[in-house]
Amino acid sequence: MNFVAWQMLTGDRAKYLGLIFAIAFSTFLMSHQVSIFCGLMNRTRSQIQDVRDASIWVMDAKTQYLDEVKALTDQDLYRVRGVEGVDWAVPLFKGTSRAKGADGKFRGVILMGLDDSTLVGAPRKVLLGDWAELRAPESIAIDLTGYRFFFPNQALELGRTLDLNDHQVKVVAIVDSSAPFVNLPVFYTRYTQAVTFVGRERNQMSFVLVKGRDGLADAEVCRRIVAATGLKAETSHDFGWQTIWYYIQNTGIPINFGITVAIALIVGTVVAGQTFYLFTVENLKQFGALKAIGVTNWRIVGMILMQALIVGAVGFGLGISMTALFFDATKANLDLRGFRLLPEIMWGTGLAVLLIVILASVVSVRRVVVLEPAVVFRG
Repeated sequence: MNFVAWQMLTGDRAKYLGLIFAIAFSTFLMSHQVSIFCGLMNRTRSQIQDVRDASIWVMDAKTQYLDEVKALTDQDLYRVRGVEGVDWAVPLFKGTSRAKGADGKFRGVILMGLDDSTLVGAPRKVLLGDWAELRAPESIAIDLTGYRFFFPNQALELGRTLDLNDHQVKVVAIVDSSAPFVNLPVFYTRYTQAVTFVGRERNQMSFVLVKGRDGLADAEVCRRIVAATGLKAETSHDFGWQTIWYYIQNTGIPINFGITVAIALIVGTVVAGQTFYLFTVENLKQFGALKAIGVTNWRIVGMILMQALIVGAVGFGLGISMTALFFDATKANLDLRGFRLLPEIMWGTGLAVLLIVILASVVSVRRVVVLEPAVVFRG
């Protein structure tokens, strides 16, 4: 019976390929859009993830997410350092500035000011140069995206200069940092230099990065900091997720992506369902003949489900392969950093495709179950 079902399925090549195309298109659209959405949301916390040395972030009590901060005072830093359970605490500056290249081309940049003595918060991957060189005056480290923008089509080279808020700064290191939500170049420098470069407010400290003592849970250290200082203290993990949820709740990004995924699900179900139904109607006499020779309804239902699962598996395989090939082909594009096909997305898309093929076969199953075997003898 399985061979008969396969022959019936592939007998009309046009409808067979149409079914596969509908499933493959839906699979690609769903997996691609969900992957882009997840990558975009992960970008919102990328600079939190780049900080590997400290596990706790301290900020103003009303701070909601990474990109909107109220400056702290030097006194806040000393108060945090005095909390029982804090091993060390250092300042971190995060702000925006404007840089200009030698050719006059300028762009807004994200400026990160690292603690002068420890450089805590620096990304781990250095492509060229050394973090120690930041101790020189008027020096910066620049991420690869920024370097490609200001020095397009040029080999990686240290010592190049840029204008940063009327300061001429020298590139002493080129780093590979995570892509930020807003795809701007990221500059790193010492904290004291960062506040000099920006120089607009009396208080410039964005965050305090904290490392708790060994043997003491980060959550407990956070609780102690909040109780002692009145500031907000979050672990890197929790602060990252707070940033993600802020963008989910306060922007139209999830709605737009959700609409696209819903359309892919609906179109896949409708097109596949209609095509599969027409395919079944055209084979009613064959199903009637099987009933006439004693094949049970359950066996015929199994044949239809097998046909649907074959179409679903082939279509899913093609669609998910197209998604994987897309991200593999664009992985070298600096503007698309952080976008990839996650295993969880593959599994989720697979379940969605299973739902599509089940819905597509329901109407066909009902039509065959109520079919009278005598149909085979009618003209």
